[in-house]
Amino acid sequence: MKLKQVRFLSLALIIVSAFIAWPAHAAKKVRVITTLTDLADFTRNIGGDHVEVFSLATGIEDTHGVPMKPSFVPRMNKADLMVLVGFGLEHAFLPALLEASKNPHIQYGSAGYVDCSKGITPLGVPKSTDHSAGDVHPYGNPHVDLDPVLAKTIVQNIYDALVATAPEYQADFTQNRDAYLAKLNAKITEWQALAKPLKGVKFVSYHEEWLYFARRFGMQAFDTIELKPGVDPTPRHIQQLISTMKAEHVPIVVREPQFPEKVPKLVAEQTGATLVKLPIMPGGVPNTDTYIEMMDYILHTLHAAAPKQP
Repeated sequence: MKLKQVRFLSLALIIVSAFIAWPAHAAKKVRVITTLTDLADFTRNIGGDHVEVFSLATGIEDTHGVPMKPSFVPRMNKADLMVLVGFGLEHAFLPALLEASKNPHIQYGSAGYVDCSKGITPLGVPKSTDHSAGDVHPYGNPHVDLDPVLAKTIVQNIYDALVATAPEYQADFTQNRDAYLAKLNAKITEWQALAKPLKGVKFVSYHEEWLYFARRFGMQAFDTIELKPGVDPTPRHIQQLISTMKAEHVPIVVREPQFPEKVPKLVAEQTGATLVKLPIMPGGVPNTDTYIEMMDYILHTLHAAAPKQP
């Protein structure tokens, strides 16, 4: 056999070997876009090595107004799944991005459009959708992800979507989901014990983001610094808020990272309340890169800020 033929056969064998090995090392991943960082964390925990996840938010934004970057569009164009909280939380930015993406797989109503509010009963459904009342959410308060028990429903919705998209990985998705839920359930038990001193404690937040959290842990969301949802406070509203907080002995003021500190700090100083900065997404403050780390931070911060019982 001539040298040229030997070289050709050797090259052919190398190519064939590479193709045989390729599926084991480079199987196609499910490409997932999430609106928020907690959804990205859930997806990574369930999907493991089978998913490629990108979050539109980084953790510090207003969940209702994540900035629309041109770089989002090509990512969304190639996505298999679009994962969102739902209940209209993303209404100000997601529809325009979906339209620009031209991706039929992730449009509203398609299999790749994953609304994580499925199976959750909303709180705060308005009797009227008159926007003179502020940035009204017609489907109810959308901040369901701050309740870790409801987060389990979100996890299940993401799991169902991943299985439907890549059924060949169902065994891995199931194992990952079960392991994550076991970890989350253990933390919920821990958080509920930590939150016992918080039962009945009143707090004021900048935005109405804590209804589900307050219900879960027995706290009272007393009022908001915002005049109305999405409407900045007026001096008159702030003075009235300070007066009622003093009368009702409200001990905690919550500032979310996306809002400026000036007014919450003033309210806390005028009332003698403790001002705390609490993230609403993983990454909102340092060392809260995962959902469990974020909830740990929130519960421990509120526990430290709560009035000490004699």
